[in-house]
Amino acid sequence: MRPATHPTALRVQEAGRALGLDIRVMEFDQSTRTAADAAAAVGCQVGQIVKSLVFLVDGDPVICLVSGSNRLDERKLAAWAGVSRKRVRRADADSARAATGFAIGGVAPFGYPRPLTVLCDQDLMRYDVVWAAAGTPNAVFAIAPPALIEATHAQVLDLAKD
Repeated sequence: MRPATHPTALRVQEAGRALGLDIRVMEFDQSTRTAADAAAAVGCQVGQIVKSLVFLVDGDPVICLVSGSNRLDERKLAAWAGVSRKRVRRADADSARAATGFAIGGVAPFGYPRPLTVLCDQDLMRYDVVWAAAGTPNAVFAIAPPALIEATHAQVLDLAKD
């Protein structure tokens, strides 16, 4: 683990600072692309990893911050939006990058080209510290869940598949 040097990771660090966060992006030699990979690299529980998932809800991108130990329930996302389940789908790689500016596996919870709706899995609130991707498949940062919620203006709700 070392301080970030990749331009995209540094962009996430600066975006965090612009939001009033004192985060320090760290890079790893090994991948942090999956929740399990990130937890192994950081040395934390898989549930402490923030998966920043991009969904298209009625065609609009929505960021879902989900605990690494959970799967998102698309029915719950549809119910939140007041649309049928058929109107919710996971964004493909091109749509995710277009919405966030990041490739899948490195999507940060903020730092997007335009404001996006952010939802947060309530299970992340169980932890004092969580770890989120920082723009690349081997960069992450630690943050307290309340600070993440405040910075992203996320709505906290039950997103986990039962």
